[in-house]
Amino acid sequence: MSPEKAVEMKSITKTFGSVAANSSVNLEVCRGEVLSLLGENGSGKTTLMNILAGIYFPDSGHICVGGDEVTIRSPKDAIELGIGMVHQHFKLVDNLTAAENIVLGLKEKGRLDRRKISAKVRALSERYGFNINPDRKIYDMSVSEKQTVEIIKVLYRGASILILDEPTAVLTIQETEKLFKILRSMRDDGKSIIIITHKLHEVLAISDRVSVLRKGENAGTVNTADATVQSLTEMMVGRAVSLNIDRPEPVNPTPRLIVKNLSCIDDEGVTVLDTIDFTANSGEILGIAGISGNGQKELLEGIAGLYPLSPGSSVLYYPEESGEATELVGKRPMQIRRLGVALSFVPEDRLGMGLVGSMDLADNMLLRSYEKGKLGFADRKEPRKLAETVVEQLAVATPGISTPVSRLSGGNVQKVLVGREISSAPKVLMTAYAVRGLDINTSYTIYALLNEQKKKGVAVIYVGEDLDVLLELCDRILVLCGGRVSAVVDGRK
Repeated sequence: MSPEKAVEMKSITKTFGSVAANSSVNLEVCRGEVLSLLGENGSGKTTLMNILAGIYFPDSGHICVGGDEVTIRSPKDAIELGIGMVHQHFKLVDNLTAAENIVLGLKEKGRLDRRKISAKVRALSERYGFNINPDRKIYDMSVSEKQTVEIIKVLYRGASILILDEPTAVLTIQETEKLFKILRSMRDDGKSIIIITHKLHEVLAISDRVSVLRKGENAGTVNTADATVQSLTEMMVGRAVSLNIDRPEPVNPTPRLIVKNLSCIDDEGVTVLDTIDFTANSGEILGIAGISGNGQKELLEGIAGLYPLSPGSSVLYYPEESGEATELVGKRPMQIRRLGVALSFVPEDRLGMGLVGSMDLADNMLLRSYEKGKLGFADRKEPRKLAETVVEQLAVATPGISTPVSRLSGGNVQKVLVGREISSAPKVLMTAYAVRGLDINTSYTIYALLNEQKKKGVAVIYVGEDLDVLLELCDRILVLCGGRVSAVVDGRK
């Protein structure tokens, strides 16, 4: 007896201008299974799931839920059909609490009982092992906490068909394992789960079947038991791909950034970083390892002038040519730039801090160079050329450079941000989870770009969560634990 089909999507087509995001795509998921949806960035995965979740309406095609053909014109329709989606880009209201966001849009009898809602959210958190304060404002939360709120929001609604778009992108290994335990339990209860992820080892660990999209079309569906990382990569890309990271030897490494006694305290009086010391050398990639939330974010933001550091902290920048070192502590990003310090930063929150979602690609490039205009007018020619270059070199899937960044897939947003920061010819390049949300082929492109910067004598600081990548890519690795340096190890040993 064949398993009951929970969802069938037949010949789904969706275009945006001249770009066909989905072209006659077929997809099905059964009751009591986990289906992984794979594909390169811009292959149409999120668009297809947004159609199922009621965000987009297809140009053509049919959707069946529980064997009955349905029309999903809005997220409300999807929720009523038992379909819930956790989006890669947060759908939260910053000035509301976690609990208020979780119940936003739900019809409750009588007046809104905030205590009752908070208690229910706490019960859900304890049941599934999440750590979240339901009364805390969203704007006070880390990226990881915001993602947790999104997951709890779907669980609160009791959906029987869950769509998770890159749910583990901002979770620690332990949190990911807890989430997978939850998903397996839900699968055993007969719920259907569709998970979009670029982490192929997670696909092999959690899913029953894998469907692959390539350039908006079906590339095939296989049983996970019959798949390997190499076979899935080749299905995604359409050709054989080498999964080896090049690591050239550093040439004449010299100190470019010397950090001493760097400490900082958060708004609640907790010491986030405690007397951090390290040196970032030119022509070298320094990896930062550690479980997410151990101070990586504050460390890079502190160096970049975006997070207040405690008295006694020191960050000395040494120019390439002979000259005196520049102290960066106590200076804002604009002051650092005006001092001639060639520092670029790819932040963890790409749309919240790195780019402006409502602005197009060209204008986001302009954010780096608007001061170069004359007579009060910004020079838009160079940013447009730069946007076109980034789109071409990094294969950004977009209808054009006039497209708002918020309309791009998460991976393509990351490509735009990384491309912009590298194009500024930095002497120090700091990246926080530069390949988070990127497909495996694009990830290796980013690794190659970082190695190119290394060869040019740039001091690269790479914060990553994949230990295998850190060991293959980095020359030295600094390990953070509880806001302190546990060790600095040689990446080659």
